[in-house]
Amino acid sequence: MGLEVQRDGRHSFVGRNDRGAEVRLGRTGAEGAFSPAELLQIAAAGCSAVTAEELITRRVGEDAKFRVTVTADRREGASELDAVHVAFDVDVSTLAEDQREALAGAVDRAIERLCTVSRTLKKGIPVTEEFPAA
Repeated sequence: MGLEVQRDGRHSFVGRNDRGAEVRLGRTGAEGAFSPAELLQIAAAGCSAVTAEELITRRVGEDAKFRVTVTADRREGASELDAVHVAFDVDVSTLAEDQREALAGAVDRAIERLCTVSRTLKKGIPVTEEFPAA
């Protein structure tokens, strides 16, 4: 199956993978659903979090809790995002200043090198669509 999105009502969709995970999609503002643009932003934040997890827990502690927030710039009425901004919220107060700087640099380098979503967004790639002819 891979990945799919199936309509299950007016402006209501479910995205699925072959491992049984589901996510609700809908138009902007739809109750209980992500808009596609929100999912794009969540993907960028999630990729950054997954990529940085080992670096953070190795230095801050295995039980370290952190969150990654994401916002986007969008011109009024535009059907595209102009920028995506990812920010880490992690307690680094137990680290010395040079250790905090080293961790921030390591996280930046790891995301630049390994985060598929951020790398793809920065690169920009073709997106194709197919629609049945008959």
